[in-house]
Amino acid sequence: MSDSELSTDGDLEIAVPSDPLAGHPATAYFWGHVAGSGRVVRSEARTTDSERQRREHLEVVTTDEHAAQVLAAIAGGDIDHETSSREYAHDTSITRTEDEYTLSIGTDEDSEELLGRTTALSLPVDGRGNYRFGAFSSHDRELLRGLLEGCGTICFKSSSSTVGISFVHDDRALLEATQELLADCPIDTLVGELSETSSGGYWFGVDDDAVPEFGTWLYEGCEATGLFAPSRRRKLERSIEQADGYGE
Repeated sequence: MSDSELSTDGDLEIAVPSDPLAGHPATAYFWGHVAGSGRVVRSEARTTDSERQRREHLEVVTTDEHAAQVLAAIAGGDIDHETSSREYAHDTSITRTEDEYTLSIGTDEDSEELLGRTTALSLPVDGRGNYRFGAFSSHDRELLRGLLEGCGTICFKSSSSTVGISFVHDDRALLEATQELLADCPIDTLVGELSETSSGGYWFGVDDDAVPEFGTWLYEGCEATGLFAPSRRRKLERSIEQADGYGE
């Protein structure tokens, strides 16, 4: 990446820093997505009869086409689109079918670096596997937005006329780091305890009473930067409006 503005669609331009781990709204949003729904895929390719070269590439999955295009504008790579069916995280007896966009970002042909970094630094973790989001502390809104869109769920609860937001992931440490980010954000956002899901992962929810203010803050001003998934914002806004009008 270089210090430039990259066009995704129409007149939308996204400023991108030269260092992919530098503190910046675009990198904060990107690494939120990577932490929430990304993985490093390792493979080997034969170069000669006796040698094999190990390759690594980063895959980031999103259900929103615009978000996939934005992530590609930030970090490059290729987007693959397919329709997939998966079990609902809280209830494996329920499946849902949705569009899925996978962004694949590979290493340079003549380098073992990913996103301008050695593979050990290609994900925002330290040598002990702890998530290091400190560089993005001034861009917590974009980081949390990326995390929500990467591993969060939004639902309207008709039984209580409220909106639910929860974060679901196989990595307990990531969810603990997300809880800390929520505790430090400028909106008073209470969260529940971490629990196990029926699929073997972990989840926690944001307090229902905090969701309207938190959700409004999370997507405030996002159109100016383009760093958001329109489908997720629409779902959140519609759910909040539904909850507001449910008792009228």
